[in-house]
Amino acid sequence: MGHVDEKTMKEIRRRRTFAIISHPDAGKTTLTEKLLLYGGAIRLAGSVKSRKTERYAVSDWMEIEKQRGISVTSSAMQFEYDGYCINILDTPGHQDFSEDTYRTLMAADSAVMIIDHAKGVEEQTKKLFQVCRKRGIPIFTFINKLDREGLDPFELMEEIETVLGIQSYPMNWPVRLGGSFLGIYDRKMMHMELFSGGDHGQSLVSSVKRSVEDQVFRDLLGDDAHNKLIEDISLLDMAGDAFEMNKVLKGEMTPIFFGSAMTNFGVENFLQEFLKMSTPPMPRASDVGEINAESDFFSGFIFKIQANMNPTHRDRIAFLRICSGKFTKGMNVNHVQAGKQVKLAQPQQFLAQDREIVEEAYAGDIIGVFDPGIFRIGDTLCEKSPQFRFEGIPVFAPEHFARVYIKNSLKRKQFIKGIDQLSEEGAIQVFHEKDSMAQKLIIGVVGILQLEVLEYRLKNEYGAEITIEHLPFKYIRWIETEGFNPEKARLTLDTKILWDSHDNLVLVFQNEWSIRTVEERNKDLVLSDIFSLKTW
Repeated sequence: MGHVDEKTMKEIRRRRTFAIISHPDAGKTTLTEKLLLYGGAIRLAGSVKSRKTERYAVSDWMEIEKQRGISVTSSAMQFEYDGYCINILDTPGHQDFSEDTYRTLMAADSAVMIIDHAKGVEEQTKKLFQVCRKRGIPIFTFINKLDREGLDPFELMEEIETVLGIQSYPMNWPVRLGGSFLGIYDRKMMHMELFSGGDHGQSLVSSVKRSVEDQVFRDLLGDDAHNKLIEDISLLDMAGDAFEMNKVLKGEMTPIFFGSAMTNFGVENFLQEFLKMSTPPMPRASDVGEINAESDFFSGFIFKIQANMNPTHRDRIAFLRICSGKFTKGMNVNHVQAGKQVKLAQPQQFLAQDREIVEEAYAGDIIGVFDPGIFRIGDTLCEKSPQFRFEGIPVFAPEHFARVYIKNSLKRKQFIKGIDQLSEEGAIQVFHEKDSMAQKLIIGVVGILQLEVLEYRLKNEYGAEITIEHLPFKYIRWIETEGFNPEKARLTLDTKILWDSHDNLVLVFQNEWSIRTVEERNKDLVLSDIFSLKTW
């Protein structure tokens, strides 16, 4: 297996591809926009709250997102900064997020976790963190909203370590006195950033002696704040974990940065340090071993499909993560799962709804290719012969279930087409009861809002209006036991047997007690909340 030429190698090594994960309202959209501002990708930061001015966040493009002021889908955005080519995978940040959020993490090489200084580690952050943890990718933490009242920094560190089970290392440390936020001390560079409010509320003060005990800092902060800073840093140095880069790269330690995205405080310093510590595109697992990013052939996989991004053209775009080599516009590649060659037409890169045609792209980049209905999530595309398949993208457990009925039976054809399309996109999961394939479809979604999106899109894109009957189930488990006979199983009364779209047997439950009881009653039964699609 050869390597790419020197020019391509340089392009690949300057790529950084990461996802931003957070709980709702932790400041993900604001941080994303500030990063884009630094890269010159946008000239004006939008705000999801300023509806009157029609300035929507750059990463929100779907009509329903604009109406609700939230991110429903995941966007991919590319910009340049300080010699790096950065690909941000922006994931939905609202409470009713979707499986799309999980899948997007499969295309990232690292993750930035945003935590609200006042709220600590929240529920959605835990779920997203676990997906990153299973992949073993580096996780960098930005603790946001330091300009507001919040939790003690030591408490936040302890919570990250106990709740998420990952070691933490603060790269900088906030200086507070009473309710006032005074600035941040950089432990590595040994300098202070003073906070003064406003959109660019910071001034950098470097110390000659480069020590936290320097008189310059005492003069700036006053005795009380300076003494508190010395005490905090001393405690971190003595009792805190030592910084280990190899642990960071394995996803076992998270570097922590404090700041305020809204006021732009600490953001550029975070970006600079993150780019130095994060890795270029990493090797990817396949059925022939790991595929190196600098291999001399193009390869990639489909991690997202989005239909009707442009309603007037009724288009369908497949989002492709390039894993190795170089992509050139119009190239012919092997579509491994379909067993045929395809021409990658109309390749595009995105800044939300703005698109531009791509002439070439490299490992680490995310591009959109025109999909005439042939691609599925997890498909491998490659130049290489003999062909290989990348590791499949897992299916994650839905948490909300509903029966859906078509209101007008004459629209059944459009209804089924829409359901199939949205299932292929991965927006919904489709289940059925025994002998009731099309009559009683049960839809599973990770976030409840996806049912609203389903109703909206079926009506507006397929002309099919539906009735939604919510079901009481909250948990799903795939059955991993071979030859398991559900008819002979000892189940609880509120457990339901279903089949998924791959004809796999699943059980749905109303509570965790039922799951434990079924496992206890059926000793040979092995259940899983993630279904890994077999690609080899």
